[in-house]
Amino acid sequence: MAVQQSSRQAPLKRGTRAEGTGTRWRDELIGWGFVAPFLVAYAIFLIYPVLRMFEMSFTYNSLVGAGGSQFLGLANYKELFSDPAFWSSLWHTALFTILSTPPLVIIALVFAMLTNRIRFAQWFFRFTFFAPFILPVSVAALIWIWLYQPGFGLISSYLGVIGLGNVGWLTDANVAMISIVIMTVWWTVGFNFVLYLAGLQEIPRELYDAAAVDGATPLAQTRWITIPLLKRTTILVLTLQILASLKVFDQIYIMTYGGPNFSTRPVIEYFYDQGFTNYRVGFASAVSAVFFFVILAASVAWFMYSNRREAA
Repeated sequence: MAVQQSSRQAPLKRGTRAEGTGTRWRDELIGWGFVAPFLVAYAIFLIYPVLRMFEMSFTYNSLVGAGGSQFLGLANYKELFSDPAFWSSLWHTALFTILSTPPLVIIALVFAMLTNRIRFAQWFFRFTFFAPFILPVSVAALIWIWLYQPGFGLISSYLGVIGLGNVGWLTDANVAMISIVIMTVWWTVGFNFVLYLAGLQEIPRELYDAAAVDGATPLAQTRWITIPLLKRTTILVLTLQILASLKVFDQIYIMTYGGPNFSTRPVIEYFYDQGFTNYRVGFASAVSAVFFFVILAASVAWFMYSNRREAA
């Protein structure tokens, strides 16, 4: 009887296993069905253009003329690496990243900690710090162009009141990059502010109460509780900010057009000038390919450093 009973139960187990496998495959197919539209759009609008960019970087392509392309091999890359203007634009991009990243992280953290301590009308400070970020880049750039205007600009007026002369905020090669960084900090600090504020609200209040009972000052609480527990948020903010700063273009193009005397022209504007001003699409593709690998290398290096810090 026991043998017969076990033999009768075996088909039921196999059927149950087969039914479970069919259900799992059906669920996976449904999942792929939801993801498929995104994958198609991703392939059409990102993967294909990137592959096409690498292909065109080895050819002579122009926006004018009869069309077609001529294979040049590595000629575009040789010309690119021997062009001082490319290295200058790459340095300007790195300089902007170095100058803009620290204040965009530190100021956002300070604003978030101050706002998190406020118990009355906190929404007002959230809105105030985040509001500039929702402005289009053209509007934010025009606001600061008016502020920087010599003579009648608001900043020049204040300098005149205290007896200082006019400063060529956007016309002096030694000051123009700093002026763009100031504008960028005012415009985009709200995004990092929101990320830090969300991270602060995840820290249990009981930790601060226990530290206060033990006699920890607010500065000590910030040093030993807030900053360590915001480590993951800081890594995220730094990663997003470095990538955003490396891709700077809009505000520089609107405010200085890369000047004065190309002293603020970033890599993307150099690519734009080559592709859409000089109509050298193949050479511009080579510029874009090199910059793609620069950003990729910077991202990989930063993630490796972050993972080592996290492991330590």
